[in-house]
Amino acid sequence: MALPDLHRLTPEDSNPGLSLPQCVTLACLLEATTPKAGNVHRGADFEDLTFVDFVVSAVAVSEAIAQAAEVGVGAAALRAVANTRHLVRTNTNLGTLLLLAPLAAVPLQDSLQSGIASVLLRLDADDATNVYAAIRMAHPGGLGSADRMDVSGAAPPSLLDAMREAAGRDLVARQYINEFAQVFGVASQITRLKDQGWPLTDAIVHAHLQLMADFPDSLIARKCGVEPAMTASRMAGAVLACGSPADPEYRRLLADLDFWLRSDGHRRNPGTSADLIAAGLFAALREQRLNPPLR
Repeated sequence: MALPDLHRLTPEDSNPGLSLPQCVTLACLLEATTPKAGNVHRGADFEDLTFVDFVVSAVAVSEAIAQAAEVGVGAAALRAVANTRHLVRTNTNLGTLLLLAPLAAVPLQDSLQSGIASVLLRLDADDATNVYAAIRMAHPGGLGSADRMDVSGAAPPSLLDAMREAAGRDLVARQYINEFAQVFGVASQITRLKDQGWPLTDAIVHAHLQLMADFPDSLIARKCGVEPAMTASRMAGAVLACGSPADPEYRRLLADLDFWLRSDGHRRNPGTSADLIAAGLFAALREQRLNPPLR
């Protein structure tokens, strides 16, 4: 077979779009790179968790998550967690992987919003067993215990039942029950702001603030209690009330929020909100609503 003449290829010919593994990796990298309030990014590490950990994790999980349609949502999530823990000493991405695996299982010929319901309805006992194993392997911070369907015990026959049980206290679990409503909302907000001329970084930070304002972060609530999560939510809302990053008060209040979130040994890390940002970015990339080159 003759090779194409690269000098005669148009930009459209030479850039057919991102593959599914590339969408996974790029979504994770964009989320980790963006200087979101309270999170690790390329300008801010935690003592036990660094930007490089997230970069390595993004590379480690792409192939496993991209196989979700073939191997199953739970199996893909478990493989991705195992691949991560082989290279990184701490949990960087459990919530993100639990969101990406169902999205990646949607057939490529279907839109994510039209196909996600069928993926969720097909989840079975094997998916529940594998997801429970993935959670135990990742050992997320502040997990605590539950009276029913606790992850330290046997997995229930239905993963959706387990997610429904946790949906009131965990925004990642809630996506399984509401057909990823907040994830698709994130994707729409980021792409809308970018289409309005916002830099991608500002659009991602703004979407992260909107999530925190609308839904007090589940990880903060688990690790620190409901009141700190509500305080973070109110502070995020105050930033948003200033309008846009062009407003000096917006930038000042964002810096105050970032400082407050980091001032308790990083225990106030809004990690669940970050997980939904990564999933929203994946949705926008997979649907080609966000296309390279990215600036």
